[in-house]
Amino acid sequence: MKISFELAAEVRNDEGKGASRRLRRDGKIPAILYGGKRDPRMLSLNHDKLMTLVEDEKFYSTIIGLKVGKETQAAIVKDLQMHPAERRALHLDLQRVLEEEKIRIRLPIHFKGEGASPGVKTQGGIVSHRIADIEVTCLPRDLPEEIMLDLSQMKLNESKYISDIVLPTGVVSTAVLQGKDQVVVSIHSPRAEEPEAAPVEASAAVPAVAATSGDAKKEDPKKEAAKK
Repeated sequence: MKISFELAAEVRNDEGKGASRRLRRDGKIPAILYGGKRDPRMLSLNHDKLMTLVEDEKFYSTIIGLKVGKETQAAIVKDLQMHPAERRALHLDLQRVLEEEKIRIRLPIHFKGEGASPGVKTQGGIVSHRIADIEVTCLPRDLPEEIMLDLSQMKLNESKYISDIVLPTGVVSTAVLQGKDQVVVSIHSPRAEEPEAAPVEASAAVPAVAATSGDAKKEDPKKEAAKK
């Protein structure tokens, strides 16, 4: 099992919003470690050290070595809550990783060959990305470092699906496994510009309805009742 990152944590005993606010004032954030057929464990992390890792996309798609005292537990990120207006983490959810227990984790899709594809290079198409990542299921030892989708042979009006992504042995897409295959990327023609509307002649313009004159027709009583 390959460990890509290490993250130190401390055990915490206090729970609740007040305890979480105190942690944040001290430069830490609350976290929880669960799964692996063991009870959840309440932890705290150094905020600044965590923020040096969250900018790396691999932090969310690889196995982390979580150090708690003298013990190191393999884990994956399940959820990171960020402040809506500030560059500040609020809470981190982690899941234990066991060597013989399959994990479900989201992996980013890396695309190659877009510019060389006939649909773009010779047919003037535009590449439209529909999905940026997929969830896979595998044993920790089979977790790939990255997944790649080759677009170099795609033509105009063609699409590639999740099932077209070549995954290593032992790795399967959760969506495909559940019969929910989806379009990942497609090449389509640029949208034609809509012609400008011709100016309307003054004589042909429809007069605005302004029922200020006594000659104006009264509205059907049934319609008036319906409006009420």
